[in-house]
Amino acid sequence: MAREEWRLIWEEKANNCYYNMGLDRAILNAVSKKKAQNTIRFYRWQPSAVSIGYFQSMKKVVDIDKCKELGVDYVRRITGGGAVYHDFEGELTYSVNCLEENKKLPQEIMKIYEKICAGIIVGMQKLGIQAEFKPINDIVLKSSQKKISGNALTRREGVVLQHGTILRKVNLEKMFFVLKIPDEKYKTKMISSAKERVSSLELELGTAPSFREIREALKAGFEETFEIDLVQEKITPEELKEAEEIANNVFQNEEWLFKR
Repeated sequence: MAREEWRLIWEEKANNCYYNMGLDRAILNAVSKKKAQNTIRFYRWQPSAVSIGYFQSMKKVVDIDKCKELGVDYVRRITGGGAVYHDFEGELTYSVNCLEENKKLPQEIMKIYEKICAGIIVGMQKLGIQAEFKPINDIVLKSSQKKISGNALTRREGVVLQHGTILRKVNLEKMFFVLKIPDEKYKTKMISSAKERVSSLELELGTAPSFREIREALKAGFEETFEIDLVQEKITPEELKEAEEIANNVFQNEEWLFKR
């Protein structure tokens, strides 16, 4: 019996946060209309950016002036969760767009998180990292329980979209620099606390694997976990056009960015 094929999207070029979020949404639309197969995508951010959860307040969470000073972009996601700093060199991001009706995906949100994160965990094993799922939506190291991946999802138009981070390197000082922390002394404590709770591939392995190595390991992890074959394809012209339109009209729109 032939294994189910899903589409794999990998763009060598890193893109800005508005396009990245626009393309995730355009792919969701294409999968929903069955114009595209279930899709797993790997991507990077340039310039580095802060993304906030759908329900957060940009003005309360992100220091806009510090972002502008450092050349860091900022965007609101359609998924929930907290603020995340996406570093150009420090992170590989994945997204999964899968029809809810697909039998390979559970129905309960917690089980969906667990199943998709299992693909990441198997991929990390191939890199020499032993990790495990920690509810609600984190992946942590087995040995120290330090976080190495955070994830968020939404269900729209019959599609589950889950995306998340794989920390290649971590720069907590920069992350907290662009977030709003009212008290400088408290910020120092938060950074110190975060260093005890967060790790990266570089810290665990002694050197940071290349983005290609991480991508290939995660590809194998998803294939093994979901029992699928990932076939690399290019974004269709229709998806590209829609992604750019959504990026410009939604994710870069001041009304969307500062709606809360």
